[in-house]
Amino acid sequence: MTFTSLDAMGKTTLMLDLISQRQRALGSNIANVDTPGYVRKDIDFSQYLGSMNSPIETKLSTALGPSGVIEDRQKQEIDIAEELSEVQRNSLMYTMATRRMSNIITQMKTAINVGK
Repeated sequence: MTFTSLDAMGKTTLMLDLISQRQRALGSNIANVDTPGYVRKDIDFSQYLGSMNSPIETKLSTALGPSGVIEDRQKQEIDIAEELSEVQRNSLMYTMATRRMSNIITQMKTAINVGK
């Protein structure tokens, strides 16, 4: 059995990568809350999580380019409470993704042990 980038492990890895990029963007927003002229950064990947049966890598690279970080030029001021709330939401998504990866690895171990 071969694994491709579209299998469950590949999709979960992509999800973890997006979560990691978003955490960096949110951290940058919090660090620059008082910086004049700073443009808020974020990653909008909810559309990718909802379409896990399509090639996420292609959609992501087409829509966002080489980096998933997008600048939100419409919002001028950064609300620290909102940013911290987004950090918590991102943390929950990370927990879910790591549990999913753990389940995938457990399933693979079970399949290997049964096949012996």
